[in-house]
Amino acid sequence: MNTSGVKLTRKIDKLGMRCSDTDHIFFDDVRVPDKNIIGEERMGFIYQMMQFQEECLCLALLTLEPLEMCINETIQYTKNRIAFGQPLLKNQYIHFRLAELETELESLRSLLYRAVDLYAAGHNVTKLASMCKLKSGRLACEVTDSCLQFWGGMGFTNEVLVSQLYRDLRLYSNGGGADEIMLTVISKYMGILPQQSKMNWRKSARLNLNNCISVNIFVCIFLLTIKDYKVCYS
Repeated sequence: MNTSGVKLTRKIDKLGMRCSDTDHIFFDDVRVPDKNIIGEERMGFIYQMMQFQEECLCLALLTLEPLEMCINETIQYTKNRIAFGQPLLKNQYIHFRLAELETELESLRSLLYRAVDLYAAGHNVTKLASMCKLKSGRLACEVTDSCLQFWGGMGFTNEVLVSQLYRDLRLYSNGGGADEIMLTVISKYMGILPQQSKMNWRKSARLNLNNCISVNIFVCIFLLTIKDYKVCYS
């Protein structure tokens, strides 16, 4: 950040993912020496699109452990929380809902394993990878929201892990390619996506690229902290 022409203005106060900074950065006549160029000049967008499958699979993978933690923490809490003379977990709605969430999570895991197996065998898995990313983003919202509800008022505090997971994992539904982008890709591979002009396609591609660049930063940091998720919050 000490390079001439690079100006860091302010740190943005985010809802979650506070372990990675998001800032306003301006580049004013910045010169990059030839020796520092990665790949070929003007190929950045192409390179970004070439790793689309890997990024979607990586993001889907990164949701598995936190969502499993969210369910397990909620099971332990509802076992110990006594209301009306019995543990909350004995309420049929609660243990049925937790069973549903666990089933959905295992479905995502199976889909992800299938996609990775095919990818390792050299197949194009863009459609399956997009499905994995879509499913993981939606589960990130569904699981954390459902579990938070069972924590009652404590779930609305920063004293418990589930509230942090609720905030942090919300990003997966719109980071690294929003759910709507994933649905567009899946629809294209299904042959049901309406045709659009080349100008509109380029515009939407640029918007998605900006989304992807910002999510790559937090993925790198999140990989370092996933084994002890609690250190992400500061």
